[in-house]
Amino acid sequence: MRQLIVQVPRGQGKEVLEIAKSLQGVSLAQLEAKGSEEPIDLVLIHVSNRQVEELFAKLEDLPDVNITLLPRGVITLHPPAKEAPQQALNIEERSPIEIFLSGLQSVGSWRGFLGYAASSGFVVWIGLYTNTTYLLVAAMLIAPFAGPAMNVAIATARGDRQLLWRSVLRYFAALAVTIAVAGALSLILRQDIATSLMIERSQVSSIAVLLPLAAGAAGALNLVQSERSSLVSGAATGMLVAASLAPPAGIVGMAGAIGRWDLVIDALFLLFLQLAGINLTAALLFRLFGLSARGVRYTRGKPWVFPVALGFTVAILAGLLTWQFVNSPNLQRSSLAQRANAEIQKLVNENRLVELVEANVRFTRANIKGQNTLLSVVYVQRQAGVTASSEEIRSSLTQAIQTHLLQQGFNVTPLVDVSVLEAPQKSER
Repeated sequence: MRQLIVQVPRGQGKEVLEIAKSLQGVSLAQLEAKGSEEPIDLVLIHVSNRQVEELFAKLEDLPDVNITLLPRGVITLHPPAKEAPQQALNIEERSPIEIFLSGLQSVGSWRGFLGYAASSGFVVWIGLYTNTTYLLVAAMLIAPFAGPAMNVAIATARGDRQLLWRSVLRYFAALAVTIAVAGALSLILRQDIATSLMIERSQVSSIAVLLPLAAGAAGALNLVQSERSSLVSGAATGMLVAASLAPPAGIVGMAGAIGRWDLVIDALFLLFLQLAGINLTAALLFRLFGLSARGVRYTRGKPWVFPVALGFTVAILAGLLTWQFVNSPNLQRSSLAQRANAEIQKLVNENRLVELVEANVRFTRANIKGQNTLLSVVYVQRQAGVTASSEEIRSSLTQAIQTHLLQQGFNVTPLVDVSVLEAPQKSER
């Protein structure tokens, strides 16, 4: 339920009340007041969220009308008293005009916006440089990427070229500031090598596209839902969007400063993948909930912009995914390492000489030209009754693992280190 205060010239308040009644408005009131120049009628209206757009449309025909929309939900309790519980539970999605206006209000000033981007650059650099994961979470909380990302989706759904351009500009401006701050800190403090957290966070999974798709849907739902019907805060969804963007932006700056262009390429891939994925699901959801090229008090939208912008988004997403799966294993390292680990464990479990204790598999970032190094560290224990030496077991198992991985078409150079662990001997008394 939304509350509106409508100001019209004296004598037109009754017409406003009739319009409100036709839209099932409740708790209506009319007051006579003195405007800045002439007497006016003030009409207090409470209507359901889904009626706000239509109410605006009908009030547009009145001369010299001024409307104040209170953006927070209200609970109106009115007779009969027995329906009070149902009236309190009557929570609906925001109207399209309110979704659009809330997106515009999130724009803010350039100074504050870029200040947050610079702050997130400082924090993400400290987190990546010191291998402190919780600082990456802090950087996600202050990174201002969610606002422009959601406004790009709103502009796509609305067909608003002006808002689309401004939002894309702000998005890349924030990324540029974060990247520049991280890169400058690496140069000033003379960072020479990539940290383990940088390498870990630059690993791309074959399912990496699912995160921005989920982030876009969550961000759109947060803007669509009324505040009392949303179980998730705006800060949480904003953090989800920033989780896709803040660490890769920091990695681009830091890796560029130390000349690790392989890390830069992976992080840039993630940044473009995030924007395309977020825009796709968010724009479709906004469209589903009523945002269109034409609306009340909104005439800037062009119907052709939505299919063109959405088609461009899909083309970018398809191009990035094609590049990812053609360029194996460079942009699939995380998921390929898990697959290789599963294959190794399966192979060792079928071996009659040993029992598997643990297997650790990961891609390294060693600068060995023309080699995709997959490092596998496998710990095994000989089965009872096996008399073969540890060196024989190690040699045969190493060769079996390397041959199996190559036969599975992983397109890697498998370096395998097998350690045969011995159980303690039982002492005789």
